[in-house]
Amino acid sequence: MSRSLRVLLVFVSLVSSVFAADRGSLIRQANIYLSPDAKSAKLGEVERGRELVFLESTPGWVHVMAMLGEEKTVTGWMLDKGIVRATSQDGDRILFGEGTDSEDQASRRRGRRGAADDAARLYYRVYDLYPASPYAGEALYRAADIRWQIEKVDVMSRPSAREKESYLRQGMNEELMKTVIKKYPGTKWADIAAFQLIENKLCGDWQGSVKCPDKEAETYEKYAADRPQSPKAAEALYNAAWRRAAMIDMYKTDEQPKKAEESKSKALALTQKILSTTSGQGDWAARAQALEFVVKQDVPTYGNSIQ
Repeated sequence: MSRSLRVLLVFVSLVSSVFAADRGSLIRQANIYLSPDAKSAKLGEVERGRELVFLESTPGWVHVMAMLGEEKTVTGWMLDKGIVRATSQDGDRILFGEGTDSEDQASRRRGRRGAADDAARLYYRVYDLYPASPYAGEALYRAADIRWQIEKVDVMSRPSAREKESYLRQGMNEELMKTVIKKYPGTKWADIAAFQLIENKLCGDWQGSVKCPDKEAETYEKYAADRPQSPKAAEALYNAAWRRAAMIDMYKTDEQPKKAEESKSKALALTQKILSTTSGQGDWAARAQALEFVVKQDVPTYGNSIQ
């Protein structure tokens, strides 16, 4: 047998054993050692929510392959504490609970460093290890949303964020949001994920162009029409109505009174739709009422005009 064939067979055997092994994750930060002894060489630290593949165990210790991201793995021993296995009773609930705690830490002024990333990983592990769990859809959305918000800070800090056309800037990565929609269709989490994706289609700066609010309003209107039961339906309609209202002043500035009146009619129709069909969705009914009031009185809603 050739050396290359032996290497291939060993690799196949290793991969097969890894995929057949038990999987899990951590709800604490842990050291990983060369051998099952805390006095042995420390190979690194494994953060909360990292994926673990269990290779073997000895009393009080487990031999694991830890996935550290960016295709980096570390194989070693760690104390068998704070580990949730795919076979653990209520493991989905435990991971979800630790995810919410990490998310809370991230929201605090002096919360734990890296807590937002911890939360995203923990939530993702719920979906990854327990895809049929009642927590899975929400957990996957929360993981996607945390990643989205972290990326958004970076994207919006760049000069390209002020470009008029959305395609001229780097948007947020859509992969996880699209996974929510694909894996949990018909759920509110899929509806909310679809709403988030609209952000990548918005203009960075309208730059006085009516084309931007018009296109954005159409996008929000289509969302509300396609997903009328979404928790975001009222917000989508309000976003569309506000843009139609802004177009009134933009058309007046361009001395196009007919189009200004058309925009006014569309804005009022949208506010009425919110008030008649989505009155129970948070503050959007009240905001629609306020927008309708100012539009009827021809109060400018866009620009710096003071009457």
